[in-house]
Amino acid sequence: MTLRLRARLIALASLALALMASMATAFETRATAAWVYDVTTRTVLMDKNADTPLPPASMSKLMTINMLFEALRDGRVTMDTTFAVSSRAKAMGGSTMFLQESDRPTVSDLIHGMIVNSGNDACVVVAEGLAGTEEAFAQQMTLRAQALGMKNSHFANASGWPHPDHRMSMRDLGILAKRLITEFPEYYPIFSQTTFNYKDRAPANANNRNPLLALGVGADGLKTGHTSEAGYGVGGSAKQGERPVVFVITGLATDTERAEEAERIVSWAFRQFAEKTLVKSGTRVAEAEVWMGDSDTVGLVPAEDVRLLVPALVQEGTSAEVIYTGPLKAPIKAGDQLAEMIIHVPDLPDARVPLVAEADVAAGGFVKRLTTAAGKLIADYLGTAAAS
Repeated sequence: MTLRLRARLIALASLALALMASMATAFETRATAAWVYDVTTRTVLMDKNADTPLPPASMSKLMTINMLFEALRDGRVTMDTTFAVSSRAKAMGGSTMFLQESDRPTVSDLIHGMIVNSGNDACVVVAEGLAGTEEAFAQQMTLRAQALGMKNSHFANASGWPHPDHRMSMRDLGILAKRLITEFPEYYPIFSQTTFNYKDRAPANANNRNPLLALGVGADGLKTGHTSEAGYGVGGSAKQGERPVVFVITGLATDTERAEEAERIVSWAFRQFAEKTLVKSGTRVAEAEVWMGDSDTVGLVPAEDVRLLVPALVQEGTSAEVIYTGPLKAPIKAGDQLAEMIIHVPDLPDARVPLVAEADVAAGGFVKRLTTAAGKLIADYLGTAAAS
């Protein structure tokens, strides 16, 4: 049977109410879709139409960049590997790093060209260099996105050029942004580079379009996007202290509105929430019943410190419970995962914390087994008698 231990969590719940807060000041974004995520605590702070597939514009270049980063990690290319420039790549309109067919840009050049210049030509060069054709590369992007859990993404090209079948959700873009930050720390600093001018050809397109990089709010990436269909959007990352936040917004009317909304979201995410240690590792938060052991109960403790992101203002509504299937059968070893603590915070996703055995519980000896069996027989008899 499944047992819910609430009575034993009174002290923990009181602590939670002292540390946590309820709902932060509501944030109404002008974006048509948005997703805001605290990386350290894995907390979704905002979800507005986050699973709706939308035209991502140049923000989808993050997937092309991810594919190239994976090729670097796998050893298929190096930063000094050179790629050819096709007539198709040279002819790309929109944002460009002004590649010519006679050029042989390195992987390093192309990464900078995609990130800083938002070069559509660079994306086509990468696609053709890795997969032979842009069409084949788009298929690979779609398959890889699905494998990474990006369920609402489908790619028709490498650059985000408008196409009815080219779609991503804001959550998928956020998953991708988080991946680039955590999986490729050696390359991630390129996202904060403010200028890149390939062979001095692009003085008018040399500056990074990320509006947050120059504002001193801790922004360190990632990518803007704009088409007439998508509006203005940005997939961004900011870090204050040891706390990184990823956010994705789209559908803004102007680049000024995009910059203002991005700054507002960053400010809200850092000022309305704080990271707190709720329970130290090894602290007993509950007890579970044990069957046929030399002890009738075992303490349940978190194996690691329980750190949660909490809103800034205290109010009632936070609660916690422990769920396990029991009684648990002995023997039990210290450190065995036995239960789950679920912490409910208003207007935030539940935090689920695994709990482990505090100590060993050996199997009971003959006398223990005999008394347990006798107790069960008596309980069964009394239950039968009461029912008859």
